Amino acid sequence: MANTKATIQPVDEMMPVGKLFLFGLQHVLAMYAGAVAVPLIIAGAAGLSKSQTAFLINADLFTCGLATLLQTLGIWKIGIKIPVIQGVTFAAVTPMVIMAKTGGMPLIFGSVLIAGLFTFLLAPFFSKLIRFFPPIVTGSIITIIGISLLPVGVGWAAGGVGNKNYGSGTFIGVAAIVLIAILLINKYFKGFVAHVAVLLGLVIGLIVAIPLGLVNFSGVSAAPWLGVDYPFAFGFPTFDLGSILAMMLVMLVVMVESTGDFLAIGEMVGKKIGEKELTAGLRADGLATALGGILNAFPYTAFAQNVGLVGLTGVKSRFVVAMSGAILVLMGLIPKLATIIASLPNAVLGGAGIAMFGIVAASGIKTLAKVDFEKNANNIFIVAISIGIGLIPLVAPDFFKLFPNWSQTILHSGITLGSITAIILNAFFNGSKGAGDLDELKGNAGIIS
Repeated sequence: MANTKATIQPVDEMMPVGKLFLFGLQHVLAMYAGAVAVPLIIAGAAGLSKSQTAFLINADLFTCGLATLLQTLGIWKIGIKIPVIQGVTFAAVTPMVIMAKTGGMPLIFGSVLIAGLFTFLLAPFFSKLIRFFPPIVTGSIITIIGISLLPVGVGWAAGGVGNKNYGSGTFIGVAAIVLIAILLINKYFKGFVAHVAVLLGLVIGLIVAIPLGLVNFSGVSAAPWLGVDYPFAFGFPTFDLGSILAMMLVMLVVMVESTGDFLAIGEMVGKKIGEKELTAGLRADGLATALGGILNAFPYTAFAQNVGLVGLTGVKSRFVVAMSGAILVLMGLIPKLATIIASLPNAVLGGAGIAMFGIVAASGIKTLAKVDFEKNANNIFIVAISIGIGLIPLVAPDFFKLFPNWSQTILHSGITLGSITAIILNAFFNGSKGAGDLDELKGNAGIIS
């Protein structure tokens, strides 16, 4: 029995239900704001009523939970089986807003359905590109992901973009309390308590925010206890070639971003992500997206917001995130529960967000530490240029505004721009094997580390 336990990898560790629930809830709290943002935007563009908007949010949460369960637990050759939570991709927002205004929700869901099937079928071919992702590339991509997410955390800490009191001392103070609480818990506690530092930080922030009048529970009493999602609630999908092609382009972007997230989490949990694992993960993205087209939801991808939480807490078990999936399914079926979670103020999320997203960037830097910059001076250019180009949409949002409309999906994704740049530059300087990697140099020299 002892030998059997010793062979269990951290990513496959099963924990007591109580721990699974708390760790899983921590992931849900970290991603909730981002998860509901897209359905709110699309509902506004489509002119949906309040009840229809509520249904759309619950349908998204329900499908998000199913997608997460599929990715973490796996079925057949579908699902990467690492602690990766699934959420709606923001890359699809612009084309879906256009579709919502021209053809309504059925046009969106028709395009999402076909694009999901396209991704599922393309996954085995796309995953062959894994050889173009040595540490010099993955480290650059992970760093870009973290830096690109930091403005989200900072925006939350200031009260949320669009808030009339954005940047007030009250919001920033609450965010600071949450961040300090997370740091103190990590310094003075070990084991289980340290692993739920983010959850405890959010609870502390919520307690502080209530007397300050930042928490609004007004919608909780009006929310129904039960809400059941069902296929094609907004009508049977309609199909338009232009819309389908636009969504396929979005899914190509999603596949690049998901690959970066998979590799980042693989680094954190100590699981090698090869062609087989990447295929399984991308297939899950595709199937979840096709399912979204059926269940009134949207394209799904690995949620980068939660990558940092894995690194920050050190909890590597995929079953923790599977529990997150179960919680999301439950939230989709119980609107009152979802409304309670939604009452968490942005400022509280901001304190945790700064820590989590900073951890993602730090993980990228850690990966880059495996790269030899002394014997191969060209590696510094690969990192510098890919990060520089990847941050263009972040520091200058209008930089590409005069480029053709069809290119905007790619050009507004810093992660995609940086990924493509890193891959091309590495192939140019080092070939597909990424020469200059320290592990490779050690292997060639016969050094055992």
